[in-house]
Amino acid sequence: MGHKVLLVYPRMPPTYWSFRYAMPFIGKKAAFPPLGLLTVAAFLPEDFEVSLVDMNVRRLTDSDLEWADIVFTSSMIVQRDSLDEVIRRCRVYGKPVVAGGPYPTSACARIEGVDHFVLNEAEITLPRFLEDYLRGEAKPIYSDTAKPDLSLTPPPRFDLIRFGDYANMALQYSRGCPYSCEFCDIIEMFGRVPRTKTPDRFVSEMDLLYLRGWRGALFVVDDNFIGNRREVKDLLRLVAAWQRERDYPFPLFTEATVNLAQDEELMDLMRAAGFNMVFLGIETPVEETLIETHKHQNLRFDMLDAVRRIQGKGMEVSGGFVLGFDSDPPDIFDRQIRFIRDAGIPTAMVGLLTALPNTQLYRRLKAENRLTEDSGGNNTFDFKLNFVPKMDTRELLAGYKRLLSELYDPESYFQRCLQLLRNLKTHRTSRRRIKRTELRAFFRSLLVQTFSSYGWSYWKFLSRAFFMKPQLTTETVTMAVKGHHFFKMTRRVLEVESFEEKVEKLARAFRERAAGVRVPDFEQGIADLRAYRDRVFRDVRAEYRRLHKDFRIQAEQSLQRLTSSMDEIIARLAESAGPSPAI
Repeated sequence: MGHKVLLVYPRMPPTYWSFRYAMPFIGKKAAFPPLGLLTVAAFLPEDFEVSLVDMNVRRLTDSDLEWADIVFTSSMIVQRDSLDEVIRRCRVYGKPVVAGGPYPTSACARIEGVDHFVLNEAEITLPRFLEDYLRGEAKPIYSDTAKPDLSLTPPPRFDLIRFGDYANMALQYSRGCPYSCEFCDIIEMFGRVPRTKTPDRFVSEMDLLYLRGWRGALFVVDDNFIGNRREVKDLLRLVAAWQRERDYPFPLFTEATVNLAQDEELMDLMRAAGFNMVFLGIETPVEETLIETHKHQNLRFDMLDAVRRIQGKGMEVSGGFVLGFDSDPPDIFDRQIRFIRDAGIPTAMVGLLTALPNTQLYRRLKAENRLTEDSGGNNTFDFKLNFVPKMDTRELLAGYKRLLSELYDPESYFQRCLQLLRNLKTHRTSRRRIKRTELRAFFRSLLVQTFSSYGWSYWKFLSRAFFMKPQLTTETVTMAVKGHHFFKMTRRVLEVESFEEKVEKLARAFRERAAGVRVPDFEQGIADLRAYRDRVFRDVRAEYRRLHKDFRIQAEQSLQRLTSSMDEIIARLAESAGPSPAI
């Protein structure tokens, strides 16, 4: 008799990468499908009944949990709050939970309520779990650091999702990266020897998507697509032929290292295969920092020139940038802004350095006794560091806030978009027929963005872009829509940070007020303190409700800390015969 397996992908919080506020423009619910769980589903025995709930697309219902015999989840660190909610609900219904993916693999000891951890790479550990589970002898943890051949990986079960829910599809070609960046956990999880699928195998997965009716952008999810250049060139030749035969149904994008710009043949092959965007880990324009973090591949050429060379091949460059390195100079914020502006990088993901578990950076900071807490996994959302930086923390956070405000000021953002259009060579994917979703995005963009607070900047950008590169109209509208997401994200992230700063100031003021309570007026002092607490909480709660609901979970934690702190201080005072020396 088959088992009923429920695959659950926890919610992603709103982030710059989620493009949550751009999705309504194209009538989609999420940017990407949960490729890991779709692949896990393909490992399950044929007689298993399988259902998938992507919580970024629809709610996890009670009936979903009632139906299941067992629940599988996969998650990243940034999804940990939602994962906790999933586990809690499974406990209520008595459903065993199997957890895997990057977050459990790096931090399973910190996750409570999971029955079985299936860690590392599923090709090795999942079959062992399934064998034991079917015998009724499943163990709590399955872990193995072996690096499997990707020929063992089955094609993803795309039949479990609705294509209409997603803006992009995703496939994986390789795992691993040959470099040793100190802060990166990819080399720790997948190793420094890139492993690849055969070109025929990868193209067969493209066929699978094509035959199921997908027409649209395809993300090759590799953390470094060009890790093995010789093999990737063979793949690209085959992909280019496949795309030509079908009139380029899949605009492609991926992640790579900046030294892509050194290989003319590789860039030409990517262009011929239909790649029109690539994310680069640029990190910083400061050479000393690149040396410190072992990012030597970024030191071999002028990075600004490298970005322009890639753009000149028709591929937009989006970039990852980091603040908080030990060797960051005082002017790092202006240098980052200047580089991003001059390079014409609209999608610039600038985050605070975070020490991820099991990285070289984590181990070094731990040895230096500089770690303070676990990472939340979202270094472009909150303003919390999980280590003590060399730069003054207040200076670092103030500079980061200023940088975000300047980068995602609408006028500044649209200027970068225009700079990109000047640098960008027309790509063959720009000459395809405009799709219905793109027309929808254009008309919704006109309706929403024209009457927004930045409507004048929006129209200046559109008019200049349409005259400058009329053949890149689709790209122009896409940039405008992404801008709407970035502007909203930045405003709301800064609102939450301002709220948390206010809460911290109120907490300090309350402690100072409590320290002033003296013996002769002790009872009256406590009564006044309680009244003051109630006023503070009432005012802060009203401000909390003004925050957007998507961002309240982080602010709620600050609110709870403030309430608990005030109540604890009053309770200690009430138990004391005099002023508490602990205050």
